[in-house]
Amino acid sequence: MLRWFTTVILCLAFLGMGISASILGPTFQDLATNVNRNISSLSEIFVGRALGYLCGSVIGGVLLDCMNQFLLLGLSMWGITVSSYLIPFCKTAVLLIVMMSAMGVSFGVLDTGGNVLILTLWGDKSPPHMQALHFSFALGAFLAPLLAKLALGPTVSADNHTEPDFLPAALNASSEATSDPLLAAPHDMNLLWAYASIGTYILIVSLLFFAPLCMKSSRQGKSTASAQQSRRAQYHKALLCLLFLFFFFYVGAEVTYGSFLFSFATTHVGMDEREAAGLNSIFWGTFAACRGLAIFFAACLRPATMIVLSNIGSLASCLFLVLFDRSPLCLWIATSVYGASMATMFPSGVSWIEQYTTISGKSAAFILIGAALGLMAIPALTGDIQGQYPDLPVLLYACFGSVIFTTVLFPMMYKVATLPLRKGNRKG
Repeated sequence: MLRWFTTVILCLAFLGMGISASILGPTFQDLATNVNRNISSLSEIFVGRALGYLCGSVIGGVLLDCMNQFLLLGLSMWGITVSSYLIPFCKTAVLLIVMMSAMGVSFGVLDTGGNVLILTLWGDKSPPHMQALHFSFALGAFLAPLLAKLALGPTVSADNHTEPDFLPAALNASSEATSDPLLAAPHDMNLLWAYASIGTYILIVSLLFFAPLCMKSSRQGKSTASAQQSRRAQYHKALLCLLFLFFFFYVGAEVTYGSFLFSFATTHVGMDEREAAGLNSIFWGTFAACRGLAIFFAACLRPATMIVLSNIGSLASCLFLVLFDRSPLCLWIATSVYGASMATMFPSGVSWIEQYTTISGKSAAFILIGAALGLMAIPALTGDIQGQYPDLPVLLYACFGSVIFTTVLFPMMYKVATLPLRKGNRKG
């Protein structure tokens, strides 16, 4: 009973984390206006949040092995709550970046702890529950633009993050000349409503994490689950390094395609903004839908099978994108297949490695650091090269190259994992 209760709480927490992470895109213009900055001069908040996530993954990995997991996750959600409440009141760019970085730290702790706790609770039965956990995040990311549209009005667009500078240059000059307070009520109270509603939801869910602390069976359930199976691969560290690279390329390609798809469709393929917005929605819609379906597929398919199928779908779709890069029809079809194929890769990878070696908090943190570095490096490198060669489909080349790496890395991972095991405390 405790396992199911904890799993439901984790799914609710990841739903809130998905909303909190994705609400930044639709509200980016309003936040820039709130701090008297242009969008182009406020991109540091994405870097700050990514660096915060990186630090949070490390902190979470260390603390998971030395303190109560429920307490740690509850405190991390309090961090998201406080950041959500304060972000609309930030009147300076520096303070806004600090708040986004603090939220990123909480994201890293929650992501690391959530994955480890699911593996600890369910062991070899974790794949469906892991898929449900990450589906909750994808569902939250899908709902965030709808919440923003409800709060801020129909003019909000979550699909185009490369908008021109809406604020005149004199606005920045005046903001430098006059000293604004660090915290003040936002100009648009709808912005406050959007972030306050998210913070309130996160706060309610965070209180549920403290319920297991009051249950007498919580410690017993935790010790029973952790002692149920303990194993260590012969080349444990090498396997973690390979999975580090696997998630580096996978997460980097996922974020790169989702971030640059709109601008690629309008500038390279020649779509209008409405079609490009629909294309972006198709990618994330199929991504979220297939993560939901993967909950049921994981009950009858092994994680390795799902990874192979995902690699095949991703490789085929990226190949078609590269060959027919200026075909709108191919772009629609291949984008749908690519979004569906990418959906199950991350949760399947986490479930797969647990079959061969036990994942501790530090191991999970190391893997997620790879994902965080890919999230920062590949989109930045793609954007830089695309600026130098605007006529080339650099986005498609980056995704195709990343898929080739993940396709090659997984057989290597499987070979290393299936070498003789070092058995620890293991039943049967």
